[in-house]
Amino acid sequence: MIYIGIPVHNERDTIGPLLWRIRELLYGEQREFHVMVCDDASDDGTAESLAQYPPTLPLTLIRNEHRVGYAASLERLIRATLERSTYPKRDALVTVQADFSDPPERIPDMIRHFEGGADLVTVARRTDEPRPRRLTRLGGKFLARGLRPPDVTDPYASLRLYRLFALGRALERSGREGAMLRYEGWAANAEVLLRVWPFLRRFEEVPAEPAEERRYRPSRFRPSGELRGLMRASRDPALRELGREDSEAA
Repeated sequence: MIYIGIPVHNERDTIGPLLWRIRELLYGEQREFHVMVCDDASDDGTAESLAQYPPTLPLTLIRNEHRVGYAASLERLIRATLERSTYPKRDALVTVQADFSDPPERIPDMIRHFEGGADLVTVARRTDEPRPRRLTRLGGKFLARGLRPPDVTDPYASLRLYRLFALGRALERSGREGAMLRYEGWAANAEVLLRVWPFLRRFEEVPAEPAEERRYRPSRFRPSGELRGLMRASRDPALRELGREDSEAA
C-alpha cells in the first residue's frame, strides 16, 4: 500500500486539483493507494473542499482543531499512517505539499524505486529553482552544515517516499509519546531525514525535472523564517549527534 500524506493549511484552491491529479496518476498506474490529509485548522473553506472527495477517492481526513504548524501536522500524518498500516515493511508513505510546489508527477517514478527495494526515495535538487529558494539554500548550507546526510542533494525537500518500517523505528528511537519533530518548515524536513537515516538499508534519488508552473495562490515561502528554523535546528545537540552518526555510517 502506498500512502500519500498531505499536511494542509488554508489550501481551498489547491487541494482539490492536487487530489484529482494524484488520483489520475495512481489509478493510471494501477497502484493501491490511500491519501491521508491533515487539515491544520484551516478557516478558508478547505474542510468543505475536502469533504467532497471521500466518495471518489480512498481518503482519510484528520483535522487539528487548533493550528499546530507544519511539523506537528506532518508527525500526526506519520503516526496515523503507521497505526493504519498492517504491513509496515511493505508499505510506504509519500509526503507532499498541498500547493503543487511538489510536482505529483514524480510520485509514480518514486514508487517504482520503492518497489525495486529502496527504503527512502528523494528527488534531486531542481536546477531551475527560483532565485529566493536557491539563495536560501546557500544560506542553509552555511548555517546548518550538520543537517544533511551524505548523498542527499536536497535535505530540505518535502517530497519524499519513506518505507513505513523505517519511520516506525525512527519514532521509537525518539520516543513514541514525545514529539519527534521539533522544528518548522525546511528544518522539519531535514529533521525527519536525519531521524530515519540510521534505519535505511537502501536510499535512492530520482532526477528532478523542470516543474510545470502552477499558480493557485501567492507563495508563502519566507527565506528569513526558513533560515531561522535551520539555525535553531543546527544548534540542537541531539540532531548534531544524529548528523555525525549518519556521516560515520556512510
